[in-house]
Amino acid sequence: MLSHVNSDNQPAMVDVSGKTPTKRSAHARAMVSVPEQVAALFADGDLRSKKGPVFQTAILAGVMAAKKTSDLIPLCHPIGLEDCKIYIQLEDNGEIQIDCHAVVTHKTGVEMEALTGAMVAALTVYDMCKGISHDIVIRETRLIEKRGGKSDYHAPK
Repeated sequence: MLSHVNSDNQPAMVDVSGKTPTKRSAHARAMVSVPEQVAALFADGDLRSKKGPVFQTAILAGVMAAKKTSDLIPLCHPIGLEDCKIYIQLEDNGEIQIDCHAVVTHKTGVEMEALTGAMVAALTVYDMCKGISHDIVIRETRLIEKRGGKSDYHAPK
């Protein structure tokens, strides 16, 4: 059964009122493929575009998005994030790996916040680099790990 559908088959927020707050964490990752001419510009560190430093701006955008997840995704509970960190690195194969780690002590999980943070950081990289090339592909955003709540999750390797 879907968690956001009630007995009348209508959309509904999950009732977490009876749950006890516990520490929960999530790690999400987005992968961005960039063409060689874009990857070469990142080789010595963060690329500065006309809009500013790409990776630094993407980190800020990702954290801001994670904090606004409940405003973006219907039926997502508003939660006060206790920690949100985004790490961005250029891999040897020219791909950009964006990792978002989110932590909260709450009655509901923080996976959507981590996924939103990683995805918006990836979109920001795209936006800031599209003037160089539109051959940028956000090819994957996925949950890597979650801890707390009913069960833990670790993505298969």
